[in-house]
Amino acid sequence: MAISNAQKIDYLWKKLGYGASKTDTNDQKLAVNEAIPSPLLLRGDKIWSSAGEIPTVMPSTSSDVVQIYTGTNAVETTEDITSTSKRTWKTGTTDWIPPEFGSTYQVKVYVDAAGSANPTGGTQLFAAGSGNSDEWFFDYQSGILNFIGDNLPSTIGTNKIYIVGSRYIGPFFTAGSLGANASVGGSGDEGVLEVKDSANNVVVEINSSNATITSSNVVVSDTLKAQELILETVLSTQYGGTGLTNFTQNGILFAQSANTLAFITGTNGQIMQINGSGQPVFDDIDGGEV
Repeated sequence: MAISNAQKIDYLWKKLGYGASKTDTNDQKLAVNEAIPSPLLLRGDKIWSSAGEIPTVMPSTSSDVVQIYTGTNAVETTEDITSTSKRTWKTGTTDWIPPEFGSTYQVKVYVDAAGSANPTGGTQLFAAGSGNSDEWFFDYQSGILNFIGDNLPSTIGTNKIYIVGSRYIGPFFTAGSLGANASVGGSGDEGVLEVKDSANNVVVEINSSNATITSSNVVVSDTLKAQELILETVLSTQYGGTGLTNFTQNGILFAQSANTLAFITGTNGQIMQINGSGQPVFDDIDGGEV
């Protein structure tokens, strides 16, 4: 006997609404009485670490974070032949930006001939359907379009489905080449943040009290990736919540060595100069080094 829809809905209500495991029917145990936590999985390799750079209005051109698919660049989908004919269509890509970032990110769906030079000149299909129970639903994570209504749009025929929208193509919060089991945490000393590899070795250390970043056992490119991900977070707690803006406008951040960043500031009236070691310093105009 198939699982009833009521049981499925009860599971979703408890899982999504309350973050709890379903241990009994709704008649016997309400969601507020489920006591075993069951939080949703948050995969580090799917966390959009540059999501804050996504504009609230979908841009007209692509960037390092947002890839635009409009006009002649609309994505021609392929039919999922494992499903009912013409029912489901695949973009072949993932991480489409959903309208929670702004209403303009709502994908648009068009039907046109295969290989169309500009499918937006074809027929647009609306999510609410045409009044014939032919609604569609787009899964932004998987890039899959499914005609979720009872019927299919009559205009599909031998045509193809095209998607207009945008995808997130920025970095993801992963350990990367530091190792799949790398971790970020405190050292026990106030203001010190450490990145450790899978063997629990400290590979990057950030000290916010003297604004230095040091690394070992990793190449410089790995160090810089780690710095890019967590420097903003560290500095935002030290400089009034504005992070790098206040940090850099009051001094100079420079490469002290191949794997160490350093920060220096000057006082009123001083100018920045390069010392005999080739490093920047703030000096008085008459040469009195700080």
